[in-house]
Amino acid sequence: MQLRVTAFDHPDALTLNDQVQLEYVRRYGDGEGDATPLDATMFVPPSGLYLIAYDGDRPCATGGWRTQDENPMGYANGDAELKRMYVIPEARGLGLARRILAALEEDARAAGRTRMVLETGDMQPEAIALYGSSGYETCAKFGHYRFHDSSRCMAKPLAGV
Repeated sequence: MQLRVTAFDHPDALTLNDQVQLEYVRRYGDGEGDATPLDATMFVPPSGLYLIAYDGDRPCATGGWRTQDENPMGYANGDAELKRMYVIPEARGLGLARRILAALEEDARAAGRTRMVLETGDMQPEAIALYGSSGYETCAKFGHYRFHDSSRCMAKPLAGV
């Protein structure tokens, strides 16, 4: 598997985003998916990064980070927010999510970000387990879903790690 820096609006990224949105609908049953406002410019270095893992020409997994700083949505100065972590069902269990997560953390740290934050949901136990085993801890809620009971927010310091 090869990790490639890719634009968030690249056709493969759009396909994987559609798949993760269907996964959210399946798990949460709301018909909406993740309505967090995102656009491709949020993932352009050095303010962010978007990665896709490929098996040959086949896109198998994705993830990105975007810069966040203190604002009314609950972010703090120096935050990097993890977004759109997803592995297609056929590629799960191969360590791709952990590999993408490590690459995103390294890139955010190199860009001067001091904390990686993420929001997931209580119907995603695999994600919660991955993040917990990777050093993330529960933090104050932030972001688009901060008032939702099912929202789970986690953070990990990047400085000095």
